[in-house]
Amino acid sequence: MPDIVTDLSAPQQTPAPSTASPASVDAARAGYDAWRQTRLSSVVGPTGNLALIETRWLAVGDTTTAEEALAGQPETVTATELSRRNLETGEPERGIRLWDAASPAIRAFETIDAFPFDPSWVVEAEFHPVAADRTVPFEHLRDNGLTRELVVPGDITFSRDGADYTLSAFDDDGTLLLVFADATNGAEGESGTYASGRFLFVQRDGDRVVLDFNRAFVPPCGFSDQYNCPLPPRNNRFSVPVPAGEKRVVLRAGGAH
Repeated sequence: MPDIVTDLSAPQQTPAPSTASPASVDAARAGYDAWRQTRLSSVVGPTGNLALIETRWLAVGDTTTAEEALAGQPETVTATELSRRNLETGEPERGIRLWDAASPAIRAFETIDAFPFDPSWVVEAEFHPVAADRTVPFEHLRDNGLTRELVVPGDITFSRDGADYTLSAFDDDGTLLLVFADATNGAEGESGTYASGRFLFVQRDGDRVVLDFNRAFVPPCGFSDQYNCPLPPRNNRFSVPVPAGEKRVVLRAGGAH
């Protein structure tokens, strides 16, 4: 399908006051601290982002079970199964993931650095449904430039600082997930965020959505190189900074990542 063409070239300037309703801003502010605490606790859980130590894709005919994959592993390790389609053959592939509740990354974890809550980055937008079979090609971090077609059930549109935006959020098990990039990605210093982009779950109510960029988060691949995260498509790449949400994972000096 053709690329979605969008103007994301808004000039840098002092952010305008939030265009969201006071009720949306108040709800976002009220839930922010709890969201932060949930994020910090979830990434260090037994199957949290920092616990993933291996993703093993099995060869055709390999019947290894999750239980068998635990042979020789310490008691802190658990195993789960996952699947995907081979990008070249289209055939299903089965994989096993190993999670260590006492991984070096968990032991070294300090926090996830984040920007202060900014009401101007609570954005109300419109959702425009499209045909159920509409997909957008998403490149993934470890797919060597190949793409996977992900279902995008509609376009998200809004205006900010004189620019019109049309974003694509894909269906992540019934929830809209926005993968976006902005001018803070990979930047040095306090304003820098995870280099490959960030994720944001989209709150949808009919044809209305709320994009609370204060809840933008570092994707799983920012915690473990055993994940294969989708990268932002072209129309989800802002040329301006989005100084809201999580920045980077902070580990103690010398800690494994």
